[in-house]
Amino acid sequence: MPTIVLLGTCDTKLSELLYLRSQILLHGAASDTTVLLIDVGRQPVSHPSITFGPSDLLSSYAKPSDPKDIRSLQSLPRNLLVELMSWLCTLHIQTLFSSQQIHGIISLGGSNATSLAAPVMRNALPIGFPKMMVSTVASGDTGPYVGETDITMMYSVVDVAGLNEVLRGVLGNAAGAVVGMAGAYERRMREKEREREREKERAGSGKEGNEEKKKKVRVGITMFGVTTPSVDAIRQYLESKYPGVIETMVFHATGHGGKAMERLVRAGELDAVIDLTTTELADELVGGVMSAGPDRMRAAVEKGIPYVVSLGALDMVNFGPPGTVPEKFRKDGERKLYEHNPTVTLLRTSVEECKEIGRRICGKLLEGGDASKIQVWIPKGGLSMLSVSGAPFEDRDADEALFGTIHEGLKGSKILIKDDERDVNDKGFAHDVAEAMARLLGLSSGQGS
Repeated sequence: MPTIVLLGTCDTKLSELLYLRSQILLHGAASDTTVLLIDVGRQPVSHPSITFGPSDLLSSYAKPSDPKDIRSLQSLPRNLLVELMSWLCTLHIQTLFSSQQIHGIISLGGSNATSLAAPVMRNALPIGFPKMMVSTVASGDTGPYVGETDITMMYSVVDVAGLNEVLRGVLGNAAGAVVGMAGAYERRMREKEREREREKERAGSGKEGNEEKKKKVRVGITMFGVTTPSVDAIRQYLESKYPGVIETMVFHATGHGGKAMERLVRAGELDAVIDLTTTELADELVGGVMSAGPDRMRAAVEKGIPYVVSLGALDMVNFGPPGTVPEKFRKDGERKLYEHNPTVTLLRTSVEECKEIGRRICGKLLEGGDASKIQVWIPKGGLSMLSVSGAPFEDRDADEALFGTIHEGLKGSKILIKDDERDVNDKGFAHDVAEAMARLLGLSSGQGS
């Protein structure tokens, strides 16, 4: 029986939340879906459909230094109220999730309600758990809300300020969507539980041997459009040579992609990483639009899992349309720019930038990880499609600055550095990187080409 959390501020959106609740119950009638309405508003509201209110959150989860009474919320500035209620609600949702009481979550509201609910969904619930937000801000920049998670956002079209034909239609669709997602999740969890019971039965009868289902090794790979041929070759090689043993997950290195991969590493959902495309470091340094933040490249080292690193697309920094490129990079034609498509303009990294990127890579790889599980593969023939011989971003001085800095920075570290004359998209290079990972995983004794 799926249970869905409905999150919102009942002091300002009660009628809209109750309508959404009724639609969830309507669409989920066949599966006996239930709804837990959690009120995160400032003013106390009494209604039989509210499962948990602000006073309940405060009394259950507030620390001694936090407000003890619902009246304390009245004097808090809005930003502090949002932070407090988001934190308290996160603790409550974590409790519900850890006890396997819920199968989906949906929120409804404007910018404040969205800002309150987003951290709850990101921090309390894992990737794969159904998360949905109906919001007035879903048609703008959703990155700050979704982050590196799998939150689904639906634009409310009209403001959440009274029921009307448009909003009723949106909420009806949202209800159908979250019921479908929660039902699918609940069935997956039920099947996993059945599988665990079957494994216990097999173990008890001494039949676990060949009948026991083996878990695949999950390998994350980072990709960009200009490194796609290599990633495709790596993925196909691993999954064809080690069928049923390795499962690959490819992450688009657009900032959130790198964050998502590292979130899964920290959650124990990835067993190894081929970080072929480390381009997000260039954006972080230079101020591009696809930075994954200062912690990029730390998760695998911290976890101590097999980690093969390459330098894919470190020849570029990403900006939006040409007019959005900072003036300092456009003046006098001193820097190489390339219009990748109408919405993406690329800047070629300079010698000094490549040196600093190399220093940052070394610093992160040397932060206490197991050197025997880390390798750096240097594709000297080109870091992407755009920097091979004769391509727009060919710059051997910048490339050599990057390579030299990495060699110098990792000297004596016992981290294997593999210089390769081929470019990053060369099929042979890709296969050798894949086989290097297989050796780190103990799957191969071959030496590659």
